[in-house]
Amino acid sequence: MPDPASALELNDVEKQYGALRPLRVRHLQIQPRSRTTLIGLDLPAAETFVNLITGAVLPDKGEVITLGQSTSAIVDSDVWLKFVEQFGFVSDRIALLDALTAQQNLAIPFSLEIDPVPADVLTRVHALAAEAGIALSDLGVRVGEAAPLLRAQVRLARALALDPLVVVLEHPTAALSPADAGPYAASLARIAEKRGLTMVVLSMDEKFGKAVGGRLLVWQPATGEFKERSRWW
Repeated sequence: MPDPASALELNDVEKQYGALRPLRVRHLQIQPRSRTTLIGLDLPAAETFVNLITGAVLPDKGEVITLGQSTSAIVDSDVWLKFVEQFGFVSDRIALLDALTAQQNLAIPFSLEIDPVPADVLTRVHALAAEAGIALSDLGVRVGEAAPLLRAQVRLARALALDPLVVVLEHPTAALSPADAGPYAASLARIAEKRGLTMVVLSMDEKFGKAVGGRLLVWQPATGEFKERSRWW
């Protein structure tokens, strides 16, 4: 039976995704309003994991329970679309519009009127930008010309725009320098704490995971086990 106290739960899951072996998760349980970094899933495995927990694909074996609901029970596209709205995603797979400014990209979740951005939407955009650590002076920068940290902050703000319950980040430091990764991790920790979010970070960067805080779990691909590691060096 689904555990309503769990935000995410995977039991004896297997999913083929074109790698030498299937994605295996023997058991993973993530509590609501917690921060968890999963170390060891490369980009294709991370994408498959996200598709599983959002119900975009079903496991070949086992059960995935998200927000108290088995994903195999979601059989209607309208129900699925409403279900997936509870997630915010920080991923290179989520397109930003490079020809538009950071401000215009942040306005899109609220309105298609972006030239100019309406005053009421602008208020929401400025609040999101401040939360994600974006300086007002950077809102006029075209995203295609933005530094990696600013692009990462825009992705984060976009993920937060519609007040999700769960935020999932796929390899968020892939394009960041070590100097930028630290402040970005601190922003994630602060936002998760303030909003009471369930935050799941999929990464190969163990130092970053420790900086985000919460649980640090290392995936064992052969067995599908996640082994907990101390957050301290």
